[in-house]
Amino acid sequence: MIKKISTNLWFNIEAEEVANFYVSIFKNSNIEKVTRYGKERHELEGLSQGDVMTVEFQLEGQSFVALNGGPLYKFTEAISFIVNCDSQEEIDYFWDRLSEGGEKKAQVCGWLKDRYGVSWQIVPTILNDLITGDSSKSERVMKVLLQMKKINIEQLVRAYNEE
Repeated sequence: MIKKISTNLWFNIEAEEVANFYVSIFKNSNIEKVTRYGKERHELEGLSQGDVMTVEFQLEGQSFVALNGGPLYKFTEAISFIVNCDSQEEIDYFWDRLSEGGEKKAQVCGWLKDRYGVSWQIVPTILNDLITGDSSKSERVMKVLLQMKKINIEQLVRAYNEE
């Protein structure tokens, strides 16, 4: 069944590699369909008839399409995927897996850029509660948060509670 809305990610020639990488990280995920370039296609450097054109996949129920479209476009931080985590263990897991081989200087306040240039936000589900409401508490939390790369829940809670 075709989803009403899917996210399309444009890659140079790594679509299948990327889809397999993401599916290996997220538990409830799978590759759904691979489409290959035929004889009729745009001429793209490094892609030939029979090469992968698109890979349709799901991550935690969210539909994605990875396209091998050539080197014309690159990702920016203007679009990112938020991974809401219930524990520090989850934050550590997703951070470690997604940041491996990524751009170190793009790591700030729970944001990271993976090895394919895609931006992710690895955040605790409790964060919104910690930065809304009492302004003095939220200011303390933000002061600590802005110093972090990977988010540490315990440090944020301590700041919230003035510990």
